[in-house]
Amino acid sequence: MIVAGIMSGTSADGINVAFVRVGEKSRTGKKQESRLRGRGPLRLSLRAGSRHTSVEFKFLAHAEFPYPKSVRRAVLEAMNASSATVADLARLNFLLGELYAEAVLTAQRQFRLKAELIGCHGQTLYHQGEPESYLGRKLAVTWQTGEPAKIAARVGVPVVSDFRPADMAAGGKGAPLVPFLDYLLYRDERLGRIAQNIGGIANLTAIPPGASPEQVLALDSGPGNMVIDAVTEQLFGKPYDRDGEIAASGTPLEDVIDDILRQPFFRRKPPKTAGREEFGRDFVVEFVTKCRRVEPRDIVATATALTARSILDALQRFVLRKPDYHEFIISGGGGRNPVLVTMLANELRPLGLRIRSSDEFGLPSDAKEAAAFALLAYETWNRRPSNVPSATGAKRPAILGRISYA
Repeated sequence: MIVAGIMSGTSADGINVAFVRVGEKSRTGKKQESRLRGRGPLRLSLRAGSRHTSVEFKFLAHAEFPYPKSVRRAVLEAMNASSATVADLARLNFLLGELYAEAVLTAQRQFRLKAELIGCHGQTLYHQGEPESYLGRKLAVTWQTGEPAKIAARVGVPVVSDFRPADMAAGGKGAPLVPFLDYLLYRDERLGRIAQNIGGIANLTAIPPGASPEQVLALDSGPGNMVIDAVTEQLFGKPYDRDGEIAASGTPLEDVIDDILRQPFFRRKPPKTAGREEFGRDFVVEFVTKCRRVEPRDIVATATALTARSILDALQRFVLRKPDYHEFIISGGGGRNPVLVTMLANELRPLGLRIRSSDEFGLPSDAKEAAAFALLAYETWNRRPSNVPSATGAKRPAILGRISYA
């Protein structure tokens, strides 16, 4: 089965579409999918009690579609709004559904592929993994927008969406969900690996040698590109720091970084998640104020160093208590920022971790999250759970998402 995964991250810069082919062995041992082409598929297997997933997974193609400026502005305003009209939120939901459908259709024409199923994460407008009081109840809540019924109708195939709520209903934080793919892709009997995604938020999955799913640790370590992009846009009028050129010309303010890393989020034990609620507009205002009257390029350098230092901080606080890890695998847009990668390499060098890219494992780093939601959709379609309770804090495995039929 060819499955398309759609991902829009917390940076709200656009739409990622990844196509994968997923199949599994029948009871007779023969492959149900025989049309795998080119380089052989990855054979992924998970066993946890009565839970068994054994699939063949092959990445096929990936495309990116930037949001129009007006759409990105509307998304960011909805994320940051203390109040918003119901009409505008409803319109944005249907508009994003249209844009997601157009992205899949355009990518299908480009790569001459036809999806049989779609997994759409949607655009997160609000995520609160920790319960808070509301009208006499304590609730953890989440909201991803982008109408799946529109996607199903336009593309003509079923769409799995709204992945987070089922995990939250089972007592989890609703995130991170990509550790399901990380575990299947990177688990090794001899090597301990840490998969680090650097999108708008930076998140990691730590997989000890020979780990069972119950031994996987995952958490959001802090800001990824979100703060870097915000200060670059505010101070230089550019949506992001291309190749880290601005950061390379500045000097990080170490005292500001040290002060921020004393904030409660970084000390909180996992499972934990983060988003614009922690590192959005209000945080950026506070961050720029802390930097005081320095050169703008120093502020961008400080934001970049904060991402690297917060990743190191999470590793030292929560992961590297035993010398079981050997490789550090980077994915996400932050991997394209050579200054950030160099800062991170300098931080990790004393830890003896070998830095690798997810590209080396047959999955382009920019496509990994979209590909993960294609795999999660396939598991849902087959009525199998795909959360990792040790990563999200859920009390049990859960079948994720809702299905919209064409």
